[in-house]
Amino acid sequence: MSVVLIVEDELIELEFLKSIVAENFLHKDKIITCQSGIQAVKLAKQYRPNIIVMDIRIPEMDGLQALQEIRKFLPEAYVMIISACSDFSYAQTAIRLRVHEYLLKPIKPSVFKKLFHDLLTAAAACQANADEEITEPKTNQRYFIEKAIKYIHNNFKQKLPLKLVASHVFLNPQYFSRIFKKEVGISYVEYVNKLKIEYACKLLETTNYPAYRISSECGFTDPSYFNRVFVQQMNMTPKEYRTKHLYDSTNNNN
Repeated sequence: MSVVLIVEDELIELEFLKSIVAENFLHKDKIITCQSGIQAVKLAKQYRPNIIVMDIRIPEMDGLQALQEIRKFLPEAYVMIISACSDFSYAQTAIRLRVHEYLLKPIKPSVFKKLFHDLLTAAAACQANADEEITEPKTNQRYFIEKAIKYIHNNFKQKLPLKLVASHVFLNPQYFSRIFKKEVGISYVEYVNKLKIEYACKLLETTNYPAYRISSECGFTDPSYFNRVFVQQMNMTPKEYRTKHLYDSTNNNN
């Protein structure tokens, strides 16, 4: 069962958020609403929501202060902050409080729908994993992995720690690591390194970049580690690979 707490002091905005949330809900799910920070903390203690949609500028106690109190007893809740203020200090505080999404008003219905659906799916998977058992439907697992793989393919040329990708798909890093290996067949690190080395081979074939630059272009921060990974996958050093490619190309052209 999903429990969503919506905290918004503008009634029209509150009804708008509630109507979109309700579209994604089943009968057993619950929506709780309130209009102040103090009420938010009280209701969060009472109903233990797994998703919280919180405005910042609300009466009695602002949204970030309320969230700070809620985090003391709901550290794993998925949180979406909505605000009319783009002050960077608010965003910094939101990051520290492990907010998953930060939306600026006015909110486009399509954007809120998409992001809320992602949070709902992630919360359902997290709940299913609460007892360390992966029990959610295979379709949910595939949804996360497909989204993660798309992100990896767009960003593998830079440093890409597992935590960053797990955060992108709203999953606990340890859980993400397990379902990634289960769905893909190899570990996250092996998958990313495979993409990096494939790209390194392409650069070795098409440029005269030295190995240390190719290491950097592929997102490795340590050239010696790049060399070890390359040898592990290709059974030769980058220099040997380039020499072999030149030799093969010359022979094929004769």
